[in-house]
Amino acid sequence: MAVLVALGAFLMTLVGGWTAQRVTDRRHLVLGLAGGLMLGVAGLDLLPEALEAAGHKWFGVPAALVLFVAGFLLAHLVERLLAGRQAAHGAGEHGHRAPEVGLTAAAAMVGHSFMDGVAIGAAFQIGGGMGLSVALAVIAHDFADGFNTFTITSLYGNARRRAVAMLVADACAPVLGALSTAFVHIPEPLLGGYLGLFGGALFYLAAAEILPEAHHDHPARSTVLSTVAGAAFIWLVVWLSGG
Repeated sequence: MAVLVALGAFLMTLVGGWTAQRVTDRRHLVLGLAGGLMLGVAGLDLLPEALEAAGHKWFGVPAALVLFVAGFLLAHLVERLLAGRQAAHGAGEHGHRAPEVGLTAAAAMVGHSFMDGVAIGAAFQIGGGMGLSVALAVIAHDFADGFNTFTITSLYGNARRRAVAMLVADACAPVLGALSTAFVHIPEPLLGGYLGLFGGALFYLAAAEILPEAHHDHPARSTVLSTVAGAAFIWLVVWLSGG
């Protein structure tokens, strides 16, 4: 049952990626929306879940918040290292983004989608009602995952075939995650720590990369509205799923 439900997440992820491909003539709006979706997922979905799952503190600070900041700094460090390596090979940083950053970020999205599948499988082990509730929340925000995976892979200069390959991997990940729960159980504190770390990395990519790029050529009011709409959409999804 969990695997069948995860197929809904598979389809919704592909729909999100397909949407990102079809609106390339409004690139600034696509990036603005992607930035809002990523901010919403990081701040309104991942971080609250992380705080609940990893409730203990490290030196007076909730572990989830420490890992959120660590994820932000890790994403910044990886991007700077890859950009520096690219510059050392003769490519100036201005106007040239390291494709590896996009692939790394997309791989993190795939890992997150895998954990979504794990969440679905674990919830069904508790009960059918719980499983359907979690699955509904995952399916609803997997549209944003597919949209963001394709957008961020393309943004860093990767060829379309690479972006499509990462999109397909992201779509398959929830199904594989649901299958894995038949064999592996992940402790809740560990899952909470992962959510905090990934949320911090996602927040960095949205605030430091996606949104500045969205406003670089088109500093329009419509771009800001797209960002607000993306964050509001995630808020609505979290509310409807009983966040």
